[in-house]
Amino acid sequence: MGAMTDSTFTAGDVALVFEGGGARNSFTAATVHELMVNDVHFGWVGGVSAGSSHTVNFLGHDPERARESFVEFTASPASGGVGSFIRGDGYFDAEYIYETAGLPGNDLPYNFEAFLSDPTPFSIEATNALTGEPTRWGRQDITDLDSLLKRVRASSTLPVIMNTPEVDGTPYVDGALSGSGGIPVDAAEADGFERYLVLCTRPRDYVRPPVKHPGAVRRILRRHPAVADAVIARPARYNATRQHLFDLERQGRALLFFPEEMRISNTERNLDRLKATYYDGLVQTQRDWDRIMDFLTA
Repeated sequence: MGAMTDSTFTAGDVALVFEGGGARNSFTAATVHELMVNDVHFGWVGGVSAGSSHTVNFLGHDPERARESFVEFTASPASGGVGSFIRGDGYFDAEYIYETAGLPGNDLPYNFEAFLSDPTPFSIEATNALTGEPTRWGRQDITDLDSLLKRVRASSTLPVIMNTPEVDGTPYVDGALSGSGGIPVDAAEADGFERYLVLCTRPRDYVRPPVKHPGAVRRILRRHPAVADAVIARPARYNATRQHLFDLERQGRALLFFPEEMRISNTERNLDRLKATYYDGLVQTQRDWDRIMDFLTA
């Protein structure tokens, strides 16, 4: 187990990139927690879907919120379930999870002042439900806490099982459905970065399979055909991004942090399993800490 740092460190030339993956991000939440408690900073931070929650948690400087978001809060009955779906709030109640809960005095309040005081550039990304194209938001798009939380919700909205939000009158769904397919290293590259710490939620050997029933996807999403197209195209996008990441790794420009074992799905809500996955991430993070810091200080 590597020794943790005890002073502020900024890797200004490194972009911190978060893969999405819903509840699987309870694994990488442990890495986020450790980076924060050890006061490690980056030149850029970005994510899509659940990775957008990691992004804003990291910039909010609240390590416990980073953990709780993907453990106790994810397992809470208030965050969704069959009853929520029947009521019309979605299997995951996205409005509560990403907007209401983060307001002052609510279940998971967000430290917006800390966010404002951190100048680190960031990117969160959603898919335009009308065109199927990605939209990226950064600091220039955030005017208040509501505008930030609304965009995190948009980035994280799974079609069908979550209600579709609008940002400035445009409907959006999960950012992993377009662009890079779920690991937004392309956004960091577009912003001029050449070195990356990428926190992944799938094992190293994972290959995303093709959509089995594209016709069914088109019927289910017939109101949003561009979203259906994005869902069907996603496996190829995702696998191409992974290959690009492996190329960057071979060049010494990326450190890819993969879970050695992933025991849960993206919709896991069992508290014990979420805790176990977080612990897996903590053990692996602490074991690989020296390797991470060696990369950041290179």
